[in-house]
Amino acid sequence: MPINPNASIEITAFRWVPEPVQGLVRDLRARWALEEVGLDYRVRLLDQQRPPEYLLEQPFDQVPCFSDGKVRIFETGAIVQYIGEQSEVLLPRDAQGRYRAIQWSYAALNSVEPALLNLVLIDFFYTGEEWAKLRRPGAEEFARLKLRRVSDWLGDKQWLEGGRFTIGDVMMVTVLRFVRHTGLVAGFPNLDAYLKRGEARPAFKRALADQLATYKQHEAEGAAA
Repeated sequence: MPINPNASIEITAFRWVPEPVQGLVRDLRARWALEEVGLDYRVRLLDQQRPPEYLLEQPFDQVPCFSDGKVRIFETGAIVQYIGEQSEVLLPRDAQGRYRAIQWSYAALNSVEPALLNLVLIDFFYTGEEWAKLRRPGAEEFARLKLRRVSDWLGDKQWLEGGRFTIGDVMMVTVLRFVRHTGLVAGFPNLDAYLKRGEARPAFKRALADQLATYKQHEAEGAAA
């Protein structure tokens, strides 16, 4: 689904980020969810130095923000849940299925992401610091524990709740990608296969390609200037 500059749905995203985190920025989650449900959207690009008024939309100065003319929200958990509510594709209508999908989106953000992101910060931003060298073994072990818990739950299921792909999987797959620079996920064969299934979905591929294309275009413009 090509991005539609005239669509009523708008998300914010960065014009460019450093190469190690390209493909990891959280607007990918909103793009992917929109692609899965087939909703047109447009992207408002922001530079690393955001205008002061952006804090009125996103008090933590991050991306993405979401607006569809009726609802304006930030935080990807809320955004992806709202997108899921627009279609049964990502969020079952029965109460049990619906809230189990929602619980996994919360689990991805609260129980798994902090441990993995801690490792990313050490590896990408503090790698030369002495405290980071001392902290890394413990951080890796804690990340591995979280991955083991997800792996044990997943077992031989296709998705977190069996055969149904939901917003919980959107969130969990994107969280697992944070440690793509390590072999941690590959240490759990079922989890590695789960991650690859998510990344193989056509909607994910489109969302990722659109995000990366923006960065490449910015780099090309900078080289030509």
